[in-house]
Amino acid sequence: MLQAVSIVGAALILAAYAAHQAGWLGRDSIAYHLMNVLGGLVLLVVAAEAVQIGFIILEGAWTAISLVALLRVWIRRTSRA
Repeated sequence: MLQAVSIVGAALILAAYAAHQAGWLGRDSIAYHLMNVLGGLVLLVVAAEAVQIGFIILEGAWTAISLVALLRVWIRRTSRA
């Protein structure tokens, strides 16, 4: 089950990256950052369960950076409305 969950997390991050590279999602896209936050969070939980410190650091940082970017985009959009 944990492997299936980790595949979902990785798929979210890879789909966001592919969509960004293809020009479908830009850096101001809420969907792009949300996919990164959710994918990183899923992989963070999997890494914590497996007590993989290196991956905990990597996915924790990925999730935190993506969350800050998501909040920045969301605040910018709501302040314009």
